[in-house]
Amino acid sequence: MTRSGPRVGPLAGRASAAPPLDVDALLDDTATGIIVCCGSGGVGKTTTSAALALRAAERGRKVVVLTIDPARRLAQSMGIEELDNTPRPVTGLAEGATGSLDAMMLDMKRTFDEVVESQASPEKARQILENPFYVALSSSFAGTQEYMAMEKLGQIHADAQRDGTYDLIVVDTPPSRSALDFLDAPERLSSFLDGRFIRLMLAPAKGPARLMTAGLGIVTNALTKILGAQVLRDLQTFVSAIDTVFGGFRQRAQRTYALLQAEGTAFLVVAAPEPDALREAAYFVERLSGDRMPLAGLVVNRASPAPASDLSADEAMSAAARLRAGRTEDDLTAGLLRLHADQVRLVEREAGLRARFAAAHPGVATAVVPALAGDVHDLGGLRRVGELLAEG
Repeated sequence: MTRSGPRVGPLAGRASAAPPLDVDALLDDTATGIIVCCGSGGVGKTTTSAALALRAAERGRKVVVLTIDPARRLAQSMGIEELDNTPRPVTGLAEGATGSLDAMMLDMKRTFDEVVESQASPEKARQILENPFYVALSSSFAGTQEYMAMEKLGQIHADAQRDGTYDLIVVDTPPSRSALDFLDAPERLSSFLDGRFIRLMLAPAKGPARLMTAGLGIVTNALTKILGAQVLRDLQTFVSAIDTVFGGFRQRAQRTYALLQAEGTAFLVVAAPEPDALREAAYFVERLSGDRMPLAGLVVNRASPAPASDLSADEAMSAAARLRAGRTEDDLTAGLLRLHADQVRLVEREAGLRARFAAAHPGVATAVVPALAGDVHDLGGLRRVGELLAEG
């Protein structure tokens, strides 16, 4: 399949600087209704999402941030005892802030339950919710978390459009090394529920009795011997019941997918200044381009801060070597010079990685956020991250 995204490789272009990402312009633009932070695990997506949401709220937006990361850092840093599937107000915004901020954490199973309850009659919903196959599907089926992230985003957006509660939704996508799984999840779930085995289970329930042919009877008898009669009945009951509501699942997933492609949505790819993380970021950028998703830019988190001195790495190492050769007692100075040289080389290496990414993906606006001395554990820390994002 040919995609329109930028190419990666030795012929992609010469090293160059990326255009700066204007974070405040993005947050202040009232046409921006959704910001999706995506990237591989461990690169700071949750912190970036929370910091963007806080900065937008303190600049006048009505914001909700939805995190899918199972860690509890977001709740702790926002001063909330525990996040759940219901938006919780965040207090402690800067004095004079005219916006508002709510935060929530995706409860995968509860979201699935809500969908079932909204689409089926009370009796049908009870049958589905109590079925052991549904419990397994809603709790651990591959792609369910990503699918429900899409589902919850669609719910929040629909509510916001209806009652004006929020004018900006910030989404922290599931941590994944397989790129944009949350874009693929609806198709995977559709393929599972539309599969040949599932259709076989549905045939007796959906068609007249004559469809129960001898061949189907043989298969059913074989399955009964393998699974047991009760397990097979549970499976058939589940498939029959879930088929009633799955059409709604698919339609909403398609609407949410279209929403992600709309002009009011902005994707931010979050990465660390490391080769593997930037390779993942390159894949994200190409995938977003190929799927016609609106990319706002790249955030490079935890960049090594440049030393205050202009002394080069070679100069520092030479000075340290002279001190050792002179057999002076100033071992501390020599050690500090070597540390300075290591830091300069680290900063240069990271700058080279970013330059190669920029050469391969010209036009991708970038914000570089230096590493902080400690962990972010409160609103003050998130506010500082937001400032660094804006300075980018």
